[in-house]
Amino acid sequence: MTRSDPTGRRRVLASLGTGLTAAAAGCLGSDGLGGQPTYEEGRVTVSNATSRNATQMSTAAALAQQQPTNSVTSLDPLELRTHEFVVEDGYLGSTIQGTVANTGADRLQFVEVRTRVYDDAGTLLGRYLASTGDLDGDSAWAFQVIVLESPSNIAGYDITVLGTPS
Repeated sequence: MTRSDPTGRRRVLASLGTGLTAAAAGCLGSDGLGGQPTYEEGRVTVSNATSRNATQMSTAAALAQQQPTNSVTSLDPLELRTHEFVVEDGYLGSTIQGTVANTGADRLQFVEVRTRVYDDAGTLLGRYLASTGDLDGDSAWAFQVIVLESPSNIAGYDITVLGTPS
């Protein structure tokens, strides 16, 4: 009586499971869908900016989006047109603002701008995002990402835009 190698069978099943998971998540990409997002770098030039007080920080924390959506992917019709780091008065404080365009003809069900902010040593301080639904074809969206880090701690950021087709 011979015995099959359970380790080899486990490897095959694990590989198959990983491949199916990647395909289901849209990571294999085709027709302008999928793949890893491409981040653009942004510069931060801030002088004499003040941090939020406790009340302002509480409000900002309630409004800041930090949980990314799993159903978004890179889409060819999405174009990140502008972006900049801006310090606003009051609870908004540190923000990243700009515009995203849907250059395609079809409406997009969901659009998400993802940002990552870094200190001057290149250490990741946090991830923040903004999102909108139903972005029509040949239209633009002005976004504002609320960043919870103090402006004096932020040296740079990177940014990308992802979406879900209708």
